[in-house]
Amino acid sequence: MTTHRLLLLPGDGIGPEVMGEVKRLIDWLNAAGIAKFETDTGLVGGAAYDAHKVSISEGDMAKVQDADVVIFGAVGGPKWDAVPYEVRPEAGLLRLRKDLALFANLRPAVCYPALTNVSTLKREAVEGLDIMIVRELTGGVYFGEPKTITDLGNGQKRAIDTQVYNTYEIERIGRVAFELAKKRKNKVTSMEKRNVMKSGVLWNEVMTQLHKREYPDVTLEHQLADSGGMMLVKRPKQFDVIVTDNLFGDMLSDIAAMLTGSLGMLPSASLGEVDVNSKKRKALYEPVHGSAPDIAGKSLANPIAMISSFGMALRYSFDMGDLADKVDAAIAAVLASGLRTADIKSEGATAASTTQMGEAILKELQKLHA
Repeated sequence: MTTHRLLLLPGDGIGPEVMGEVKRLIDWLNAAGIAKFETDTGLVGGAAYDAHKVSISEGDMAKVQDADVVIFGAVGGPKWDAVPYEVRPEAGLLRLRKDLALFANLRPAVCYPALTNVSTLKREAVEGLDIMIVRELTGGVYFGEPKTITDLGNGQKRAIDTQVYNTYEIERIGRVAFELAKKRKNKVTSMEKRNVMKSGVLWNEVMTQLHKREYPDVTLEHQLADSGGMMLVKRPKQFDVIVTDNLFGDMLSDIAAMLTGSLGMLPSASLGEVDVNSKKRKALYEPVHGSAPDIAGKSLANPIAMISSFGMALRYSFDMGDLADKVDAAIAAVLASGLRTADIKSEGATAASTTQMGEAILKELQKLHA
């Protein structure tokens, strides 16, 4: 049995709590002989700053490079608001994405049947929802140069962030979206702002050419990102795979999160290029939710997004799609039983702590393997 090396980076706030539930699942998989994982742990974000005065240490970056996969919790919180910008907690995550060249961010938005009444949208709008947002992750305005704040004198300053994309960056994220669509409903919607942004003009042009050249059998639609956001809350089930840039992907995926009822429900995968020799790719898996410092340490956090993120690792990094399906089925079964953490609590449901929810999901998974 192949041994897979995992680096766990719990981070800050609720990160360690939800990571604990993934660790419980990993330990059971090892003990049951279903899979073989070796785990190591490191510091990132505020936790790393407290220990080393950096957002991630060189020692932990070495662990990152040695691991097959990074499982990431969350970073940040008011405690570190005043630290220097270059070592802020979020800088650790940005470095991981950049150093590992994790250009493709997959953010599924699935509404479990038991949660159709939790979304703020009408049941008929979200029932059966299953969309995938593919966000370009290493380019665009978050990484473009120049990125400056200049003092102009007389109490005035000028801030500059630069939106930059090259053809190859758009092509490679486009291929990820088209390949995913071929395994789903065969439809891609590309979102940009070609009406006011030159990067949007290029994005639209490259996606159109890539589609015509390599994926003519997949349906391609183009939509302006602002109207796309509106349609996500008006008629979300019209979409299958949405592909977009770093900035718009960040915003649109958070909109999609609320279609499912809570940020605590959404996992994500960040993937690099496939190595031509090893056939492996660097990858980082993390929940979309933040560190939620207001509930940290209270066992109120929803671990489902974290557990689902590990499920995505099983699917996309370790070719364990059947096991990933069982993780999803276990989550659905627990939700159908009426167990709820505070963020998805509804009338008539049974309140559960972080640990209780994690234990319940593991028990359902064990039943599926009995």
